[in-house]
Amino acid sequence: MKKNITSEVPVLKKDKKTLGVRGLSAIATRQQILKAAIEVFSTFGYEGGSTEKISKLANSHDRMIYYYFGNKQGLYIAAIQEIYKRFNEAESRVKLDIDQPVEALKEIAHFIWSYYQKHPEFITLLNNENLHRGEYVSQSRDTKELSSPAISVVEQVLDKGKSLGLFRQDITARDLYLLIASMGYFYLSNRYTLSAFLGEKITTRDKLAHWGQFIDDVVLRTVSP
Repeated sequence: MKKNITSEVPVLKKDKKTLGVRGLSAIATRQQILKAAIEVFSTFGYEGGSTEKISKLANSHDRMIYYYFGNKQGLYIAAIQEIYKRFNEAESRVKLDIDQPVEALKEIAHFIWSYYQKHPEFITLLNNENLHRGEYVSQSRDTKELSSPAISVVEQVLDKGKSLGLFRQDITARDLYLLIASMGYFYLSNRYTLSAFLGEKITTRDKLAHWGQFIDDVVLRTVSP
């Protein structure tokens, strides 16, 4: 039984009927600013990511940033929320066979590892915010809610595996998700220093494929009874 799991994504067709041309234009402008903000903040950090750089990249004006986001800090928080939202939406498109929990768990691990590789801005922005000790993102009430869909996917697969006697009964979805995420996140966020420390480039195609397989192995050994 294959099905998509996670949060629902708003349907744009409904928006077109209810918002009109001006409403759709406003949404497009806001999204263009967010897209530019993610690129600028992931390249220059919070301090170096000026509103001037963002508005220029977005082909917009500074006043539009203040109109939609209040200030630079509001835009920065919105950018972090946006990358989490994109992650959840991408995950919602992953098809999992819940009746085959071992394979489904491997699919989840593969998705997270692949997503990190394809979206370096995700890791870079989170690194930057961690340098600020979560000063900005902790001010948002919505950020915590964005973790629920991701963990709920793991929980459903884990529960199925437990019911079939394939997985340990004492392991939690939270801990398993942190294991998968940390193995991919640490590897890629420290790829330059690790390459220098180990004396080898760890981001070649073969090395990345090897680490992906290693993640699968560690995850399956962890859940095994």
